[in-house]
Amino acid sequence: MRFHILTLFSGMFEGPMGESIMGRARRRGLISVHVHDIRDFTHDRRRTVDDYPYSGGPGMVMKPEPLFEAVETLRESGELGEASPVILLTPQGRRFDQRLAEELAEREELALICGRYEGVDERVREHLATDEISIGDYVLGGGELAAMVVMEAVSRLVSGVVGSAESAANDSFTTGLLQHPLYTRPSVFRGWAAPDVLLSGHHAEVARWQRRESLRRTLERRPDLLDGVELSAEDRKWLREMGYGT
Repeated sequence: MRFHILTLFSGMFEGPMGESIMGRARRRGLISVHVHDIRDFTHDRRRTVDDYPYSGGPGMVMKPEPLFEAVETLRESGELGEASPVILLTPQGRRFDQRLAEELAEREELALICGRYEGVDERVREHLATDEISIGDYVLGGGELAAMVVMEAVSRLVSGVVGSAESAANDSFTTGLLQHPLYTRPSVFRGWAAPDVLLSGHHAEVARWQRRESLRRTLERRPDLLDGVELSAEDRKWLREMGYGT
């Protein structure tokens, strides 16, 4: 998986992209991250990337020329494929979730445009970006942190990035449900004991407990998720016992 980042603040990616899962994946060649400074695609002495909005009002707007030139240069050089998505990170985009991460993970590479200031010229949305993504209903200073969120979520789905494929498959939202509670040693800590079933070695019972606790936690914290989950007859019976759907 190859990521191309178009940003005004390339230094923001140096630390996060070299640590933990992302750092290991890069060192092993499972993913690559190419950060491109949008200012490198300007042609004036001041390297201007923004200007006042025609409509007036506060703030500045990112100019279209450097962004178009950046993407076109990458495509012409072969660094970015002609069919590769160009994603604008913006609060107005479609909501990023696990399903969208899975969709993006099917691609070989992505280009992510990190917006700044009041936003980007509308012609970038209409004629350059092939998709727009938002990581939530709140405002950040720019798209850099959003790009990092998208890259990590997508990278986890690339084969070999996460140590155990089963770990990624059981993450919250991957199954449509929140993850069940997790415990590790010691079995008793300050008088609080881990559930006996987890120490039993009975794999079928452990799996049953995990499924039920996942359903319970989802019902208690995110009941809206249950509408989109395929539930077995046993799942439905267990949920009815907890008062769901009655």
